[in-house]
Amino acid sequence: MASEVTPPLELEHDLTQHGPTGRPMPAFPEPEPLASHGPARIIAMCNQKGGVGKTTTTINLGAALAEAGRRVLLVDFDPQGALSVGLGVPTNTLEITIYDLLVGRGHEITEIIQRTSVPGLDVAPANIDLSAAEVQLVGEVAREQILSRVLRPVVDEYDVILIDCQPSLGLLTVNALTAAHGVIIPLETEYFAMRGVALLVETIDKITDRLNPGLTVDGILATMYDGRTLHSREVVGSVVDHFGDKVFHTVISRTVKFPDATLAAEPITTYATGHSGANAYRQLARELIARGGAP
Repeated sequence: MASEVTPPLELEHDLTQHGPTGRPMPAFPEPEPLASHGPARIIAMCNQKGGVGKTTTTINLGAALAEAGRRVLLVDFDPQGALSVGLGVPTNTLEITIYDLLVGRGHEITEIIQRTSVPGLDVAPANIDLSAAEVQLVGEVAREQILSRVLRPVVDEYDVILIDCQPSLGLLTVNALTAAHGVIIPLETEYFAMRGVALLVETIDKITDRLNPGLTVDGILATMYDGRTLHSREVVGSVVDHFGDKVFHTVISRTVKFPDATLAAEPITTYATGHSGANAYRQLARELIARGGAP
């Protein structure tokens, strides 16, 4: 029986020339320079399933937006602290993190923001301490809006704030969705990954109805795509059938360069600047701006 998978060569499609979603690929223009910065559009990177590319997308989309002249703040809102580690922040030695800002009023977010190696890209780090926040916030008044308060002092200093959410639909994720203007849903091109999206969309609808009427889904991003397999192609087609124009034209292919860049503690846009993965995130940044999801 013939296999549906071709010999194991690394997939490196030029996604500016291909349309894996089955739709014609628009030519997204280079973003115009900004005359001034701020106020920021806040975007939550959200999916309750782990391992779908949330952190990878937050880092690399942020770097691509910064490369396009935007001032970007990445907020690590996952107790695993993967975003912070992926940008070279020594999380085990941090004295103040996003956790301290959530549970107390003695600090400002400006105290924890760190510059990265990418000009225009900053990070508000987290570590395992954040795992205690959900329990401690349960009794707080307006507990769903605490992150909004924390971010308020720096909103005017950035063009985009990207929040890397933890893989759950708990109170931390609700805080991120309440603070956000938009949501990007990274979706692994695998059948079981699709099953949780309906639950996530239902949660987003509840947040929109009860806490944040201005919240919109900026797009669903297909990640870990392997065009050599029928399964990946069918999943992308099914996602487009279900969600239509909510699905980004840009698709992120699976490649070993992403974990390599993480080990090097830098975005793929600087680690392997000419790689197709770097170009895909640059295209995603252009598409997001063209859709109005970023200034």
